[in-house]
Amino acid sequence: MEQGSIRVSFDGREVLAKEGQSIVQAAREHGIQIPTLCDFKSLTPAGTCRVCTVKVGGRFMPGCTTPVSNGMIVENESAELLDLRKALIEMLFVEGNHQCPMCEKSGNCELQHLGYQYKIVVPRFPFLFPHRKVEARFPHLIIEHNRCIQCLRCVRGVKAKDGHDFFGFIRRGADIRLTIDATDPEALSEAVAQKAMDICPVGALIKKRTGFQVPIGERKYDSEAV
Repeated sequence: MEQGSIRVSFDGREVLAKEGQSIVQAAREHGIQIPTLCDFKSLTPAGTCRVCTVKVGGRFMPGCTTPVSNGMIVENESAELLDLRKALIEMLFVEGNHQCPMCEKSGNCELQHLGYQYKIVVPRFPFLFPHRKVEARFPHLIIEHNRCIQCLRCVRGVKAKDGHDFFGFIRRGADIRLTIDATDPEALSEAVAQKAMDICPVGALIKKRTGFQVPIGERKYDSEAV
């Protein structure tokens, strides 16, 4: 065993992981799939969506924020966990207004992809049909509040040169909504709009004049098996 490596078991499969890695990072390194929505590349994990929930020592744990330890035994694909993740994804669908066929992110949407992967046809929860607006007052960006899943990826990943946040959330509970610092000219730039759209897992942040540019069949999840 290499120095700095530790042994971790995923559903009976033992792998070598690196000290300091999260469960999700260790799993990805060995081709083991753990679904995520709030996790993104080099961003500090936030554990907001809980879709990556695994079981360690009989306890439910967020896979993106839980570090691995030597001898750790991780349950990842039990029927209980698969149903829990499916329920979480269903809740994200019913808590918003997701019209996938007409969404600019269709085919590139991570939530839509998980919906197909977990074979969601009719959610077990009633649709809430919240009253949310489309905000198009910014020069280069549309905020579609009906699609936002409050994953915080835009807040964590799109920042000014001095490090302050462009995006944030106001209000609480069912009335919570995403907002942008409209007093900062940099926050309203075309570059920020592009980065925001790229980092958003759904179609909540759309750069103006860029929708539906990738033809069906060439989108991210058109050819990826589900």
